[in-house]
Amino acid sequence: MAEVVFDKVKKAYGPVTVIESFDLSIRDKEFMVLVGPSGCGKSTALRMIAGLEEVTDGEIRIGDRRVNELPPKDRDIAMVFQSYALYPHMTVKENLEFGLKIRKTPKAEMDKLVSEAANTLGITQLLDRKPKQLSGGQRQRVALGRAIVRKPAVFLFDEPLSNLDAKLRVQMRAEISKLQRNLQTTTVYVTHDQVEAMTMGHRIAIMKDGKLQQVGTPLEVYEQPQNLFVASFIGTPPMNFLSGTITDGGANLSTTGFKLPVPEALRGAASRKDGSKVVLGIRPENIREASGDQVGRRPQGPMVPIRVVIEFVEPLGHEVIIHGRIGDDLLVAKTEPHHAPQVGDELSLEIELAGLHVFDADTEMRLQAA
Repeated sequence: MAEVVFDKVKKAYGPVTVIESFDLSIRDKEFMVLVGPSGCGKSTALRMIAGLEEVTDGEIRIGDRRVNELPPKDRDIAMVFQSYALYPHMTVKENLEFGLKIRKTPKAEMDKLVSEAANTLGITQLLDRKPKQLSGGQRQRVALGRAIVRKPAVFLFDEPLSNLDAKLRVQMRAEISKLQRNLQTTTVYVTHDQVEAMTMGHRIAIMKDGKLQQVGTPLEVYEQPQNLFVASFIGTPPMNFLSGTITDGGANLSTTGFKLPVPEALRGAASRKDGSKVVLGIRPENIREASGDQVGRRPQGPMVPIRVVIEFVEPLGHEVIIHGRIGDDLLVAKTEPHHAPQVGDELSLEIELAGLHVFDADTEMRLQAA
């Protein structure tokens, strides 16, 4: 078993606390992604697992072992860094062998492990080259190979794809995910890219200012964000947010531009907050042209008509992103590629009520069904 557990972990540098009361259980064989903006503490959390940062308070366990005081070499982990961290004077083969030599692995076993890793990653033909002779993608595969040969209990990835171009990032995302499925090794992956998080992780842990905001599957955090930060961070284009008020005894949500009925599931909770300020969250894919179908799917449930004035249009080929103003608010919506409205046009749209999210304006927490 290679479960990784943070138990009330704190990390401080003198008077500055960068991670506070961090609780997270990463299951055996799970691919867990730590995601959040720069400075949120995700890389620090990863480095504490690796033993590269000391734990100020609390406990980290790998399997059934407390590892707070263990040196990195005794934690049975392998880490892949953003910078690849390859030895420039060594060949690819020597880079792959280095950790095994430190462990005094017999030569026959070492040759077998290196050969297996090279075959798995398709770098057999590169074994005699040095890092400066490799492309970014090839260097990343070598860094992966150096982790694989050790057969660790836990893989740690610290933003490993951020130095690659967009096309190669997509390819490497698929390769790392496939590798983890085949090896069935517990994996903790750090990124600031929510697309990487959504496409790679079994579960996602979203962080902000050293605190855990939400943990769940990609679908859970997308469809049921617990607070405004998670709702704004997950999703491309980002969720629309409108200031509103619960009115009419909890029956409606009023904004400066229009009024929406409260979704049936939230009626009980809304009735107890009549007159309260809220923030309405609507994803672009839950807004469609009144005259056409939503991109790629049928709407679910009732639709509420609105009219917006187009301020900006982004034709992307497979879809069109439109930015329209209604009252004081700006709404972003997705439309079919065959119709790109012009700036200044007035356009009839419909909001899919089933996709509406409601957050308390003061606490920024999601309004839960009663």
